[in-house]
Amino acid sequence: MNLYTFAKSLVWNVLNPLYRFEVKGLEHFPKTGGVLICANHIDALDPPVVGITAPRDVNFMAKEELFNMPVFKGLLPKLRAFPVKRGMSDREALRKAISLLKNGEVMGLFPEGTRSKTGELGKGFSGAGFFALKGEALVVPCAIIGPYKLFKRVQVVYGSPIDMEPFRERRASAEEVTGVIMQHIQNLIDENKSK
Repeated sequence: MNLYTFAKSLVWNVLNPLYRFEVKGLEHFPKTGGVLICANHIDALDPPVVGITAPRDVNFMAKEELFNMPVFKGLLPKLRAFPVKRGMSDREALRKAISLLKNGEVMGLFPEGTRSKTGELGKGFSGAGFFALKGEALVVPCAIIGPYKLFKRVQVVYGSPIDMEPFRERRASAEEVTGVIMQHIQNLIDENKSK
């Protein structure tokens, strides 16, 4: 068992009793090929929650400062995280993300860029659309429906993949594609929030 698989099992066993995850839509998740998971962002727990509920190993960008900490420096790469410089265009991180997607791997992304203070879905940054268009991958929208309260249910809903080919063919903008992705996430929230 590698460290990622061990950590995934460990985090699931710690968090699931506390938040009683209800995971839906895994039947939609592509078994092979590049996948870009785009999820809403309501809590600091969201990245590990996507990591433990997705049926395949998920790569994430993490802020560069974390890789300067002795504890995390060696650990994060083994957990499929790679550094990104915040507040500027980090070409190396962009290339790494696109390469992972083109090589048939799974990337996790929170298009809002930061946690929502209200719990409502915010505006997505165009980076999501950029990766979706350039990465030659399917986009899987994901809705995390909380709030995270001890012993209360948290839903994690994966939607049907969004085919990017029509958008690539007509050279749609990254902003337009991000808007489409955000609408899919909102639809998942609306369809499942009261259930």
